[in-house]
Amino acid sequence: MTESVLDYMTRLGRAAREASRVVARASTAQKNRALLAAAEALDAARGELAEANDQDLAAGRANGLDAALLDRLALTPARIDGMIEGLRQIAGLADPVGAIRDMSFRPSGIQVGKMRVPLGVIGIIYESRPNVTIDAASLCLKSGNATILRGGSEAIHSNRAIAACIQRGLAAAELPAAAVQVVETTDRAAVGALIAMPEFVDVIVPRGGKGLIERISQDARVPVIKHLDGICHVYVDALADLAKARQVAFNAKTYRYGICGAMETLLVDQAVAAAFLPGMAQMFAEKGVELRGCERTRALIEAKAATEEDWSTEYLAAILSVRVVDGLDAAIEHINRYGSHHTDSIVTEHQGHARRFLAEVDSSSVMLNTPTCFADGFEYGLGAEIGISTDKLHARGPVGLEGLTCEKYVVIGDGQLRGQNA
Repeated sequence: MTESVLDYMTRLGRAAREASRVVARASTAQKNRALLAAAEALDAARGELAEANDQDLAAGRANGLDAALLDRLALTPARIDGMIEGLRQIAGLADPVGAIRDMSFRPSGIQVGKMRVPLGVIGIIYESRPNVTIDAASLCLKSGNATILRGGSEAIHSNRAIAACIQRGLAAAELPAAAVQVVETTDRAAVGALIAMPEFVDVIVPRGGKGLIERISQDARVPVIKHLDGICHVYVDALADLAKARQVAFNAKTYRYGICGAMETLLVDQAVAAAFLPGMAQMFAEKGVELRGCERTRALIEAKAATEEDWSTEYLAAILSVRVVDGLDAAIEHINRYGSHHTDSIVTEHQGHARRFLAEVDSSSVMLNTPTCFADGFEYGLGAEIGISTDKLHARGPVGLEGLTCEKYVVIGDGQLRGQNA
């Protein structure tokens, strides 16, 4: 790590810590004003955003980025619309900061409850998707946190253009510019510095490939909210509506290949495999999806032989593994063994099977008769998400406003003394 990078990141960290105290006490109206002003700035800067994104896309193609990464990198008009809508939706959500719950009188006469408070300074490290810049900034701001954003070098021009819009929003609400800071250097040493500053940073949220997240999880000196893989399953039960199942499975895989909620393995009950798989395979073939199947799958449709590794692979591409299983128990066992505890869905009309699946599959999101690609903070009504957590402490699943806060105890008395009767 060069001294200049360390000094730069230290300056960002110190400024973020100071700004976090201002943002933590900002009113809901002030934070909403910043969000809505940022939305207006994005709308007015569509041309600037497109120009900046074109630079990143051109560089990405020149550097050999694959189609999935280029798709993640693209700032289409629809995605800009989505960023603007996300800002407005977050502005319309209830502010979690300061909410007090469970106040109750104790025998001593004191009242004890819990108040929701910001985490402080949140470091976000992410790759490819420039829309993460706006999602992360808006969620951190509304939840009363300051944030330091370190996007991938492949999106540097897009991230800078988006950051300029955020700064206009902060200025309009008279909030400190350091409440949202985008790391300007593409030097990888900046990541090492960001994850090793517990005096300035309270939590790290990595969003990117498995290698990035593993490195951060191993080296970070501050808590990390993360998921490593999105190995998501759709299980077609023996008592599924097969027409519905085909549409759910098709959407789960083909909505977007490069998202962590894309289906990577299709499980089919042996009782309906012969009726279900040929039509399903034809739909995938027309879309250009490569199928890799178990022996029973390959006896019914054309597919490459699946290996043991396929069952635990996140493709993020037009590749799908398919397995025929002996009923609900086998499906649940497969998911809990090979899955990544991200998102899994069952298609069935049997209430008992649905309840067992929802209860027994150990994932952060479990679904019934709907595709796994719905695993998204915007779709869940969170306004946006800062990431999806497959951990079991603090936050699990899409992390929105509440996941970016914690609770502290509030104790109210009227002169009571311990050891004396109320």
